[in-house]
Amino acid sequence: MPRLIVVTGLTGNDGDFDDAVMLANRVFEQCVTPYLVLHDDGGTPCALISLSDLKITNYQDGASVEIESADEHKTLVSEFRDEYLLAIDQMGPDAFAAGLLFPAIPLDFKSGLGIKEVREYLSQL
Repeated sequence: MPRLIVVTGLTGNDGDFDDAVMLANRVFEQCVTPYLVLHDDGGTPCALISLSDLKITNYQDGASVEIESADEHKTLVSEFRDEYLLAIDQMGPDAFAAGLLFPAIPLDFKSGLGIKEVREYLSQL
């Protein structure tokens, strides 16, 4: 059965996406993170970086804008990307729909962060 873990409550001091994924890995089967959260200077989640193509989708100012990631972003996420690509390689491209791969997606309704990404996964079903 396909499962998608949607992590909300990304703002505030109650934890963050990484903490939620760690907890989900303990409670559920191992999940993957196809996107990581990027924060602005104030610590507010403002963008997602895709581990599949390293593109950044910026959700500031009420619109989503896709840009290329900088070399520093690529370096910061390289280990996470290697883990994600290995899981996709082992499970196959249709692993989510087959119920073999459980993605964790960050979601913030106020900024729209993650809504498009969740819809993309749901469209695979």
